[in-house]
This record gives sequence, structure tokens and C-alpha cells, in this order.
Amino acid sequence: MIHYRTLQAAAILSLLAACLSLGLDAQASTRTATAVRTMRQDQDTRSPDIHWPAGFDPATADLFSHNALLIRAPCAKVFGLIEDASRWPSWYPNSSKVRIVDGGPQLGPDTRFRWTTFDLDIESKVHEFVPDSRIGWYGYTSGQAPAFYHTWYLTPAADGCMTVMEEVGKGAAPAHLRDTDEGLMHRGHDLWLETLRWEAESQGT
Repeated sequence: MIHYRTLQAAAILSLLAACLSLGLDAQASTRTATAVRTMRQDQDTRSPDIHWPAGFDPATADLFSHNALLIRAPCAKVFGLIEDASRWPSWYPNSSKVRIVDGGPQLGPDTRFRWTTFDLDIESKVHEFVPDSRIGWYGYTSGQAPAFYHTWYLTPAADGCMTVMEEVGKGAAPAHLRDTDEGLMHRGHDLWLETLRWEAESQGT
């Protein structure tokens, strides 16, 4: 049984990783390719309950992504997987080399960590941290001003935990990413949510 689940998980991760590289919507990966998700569509569906720091208003963003998914597990379990950043690469293939450099061993208030995502080496610092509910961090090149703000908002639902992920990018680098592949960040975050759901639900309650 253990070997079967391990192989099944590996197959799903491989499929989702392939969907990311091929430009498919991860939630529809087993069915068909979808049109590129536009930033405007994500702005139109963004959550009104997200807390944004100064300078990172989605309405004036150079890049923005909104993703949401119902995960059939308690929010405490989902949040625990998010805050355990060092383990992300074991289930989220768009992350690697995660290292907490200030704080730890898990994410918490003001924690700084370095990691690789979307083939970019970045540093992040936690700005908002409400256990089992909210966590948000800045993303930047070490020594530079923040160019991204990534946030999670978790709310209990009848069938589990509604998990919302949003990110704002400001400046030349996010604008370049928007102009070259507007839907890349959305697809990457779909992948993150799908693999998070798999990890949370496969562990049981």
C-alpha cells in the first residue's frame, strides 16, 4: 500500500510539473489545454479579505495572480504544510534549495528564507503571520527592494479549508514576466495548490 501511494504521488507530481512547463491549467490537466489566464481575470476575482502591505495594491500591480482551491483537510494541517518551508521541495516541484536563514526551523513572524522558484534565486521575509489563517512574505533579490508580495488566506469550510493564494509583482522584472508569459505565475500557483491539496488530503486527518 505504501509503495502504491508513493508511486501514485510521484505520477501526479510528474503530471503537474509537465502541465506547468506545457502551459496547461493544473486543475484541468487531465482534460485539455486551456486559454492563458490573464492578469485582468485574476484581478477581477481577487479576494477582498487579503491584507496588502503599502506599495503592493493589486489594482496597480505590474503582475498579479489569484488562485483558490478547497482542500479537504483542516486549515491547521494546511497551514502547517505551508509554514514548514524546508519541506516544500518534497511535494512542490516548483521549489528547491529552501533554506531558513533568520528564524526557524519553520516560518514565523519576520522569518527570512532563501529559495529557488520559477528558476529564480530569491530571498523572502515573512510580513504577516496569523497561525492557521494568514501568512504573507516579500520576495526580492538579496540586497534589493522587494519586487513581490505573496500571501495565503485560509478559512474553514464545511468540507475542509478554502485556501486562497495571491501575489503582486511590482517593477521591471514582474512587468517583463507579464509581457513574456502572462499566465506563468498563475499556472505555477495552481501547481502549488494542487500539490498542497494532495499532501494535505493524503495524510488523513
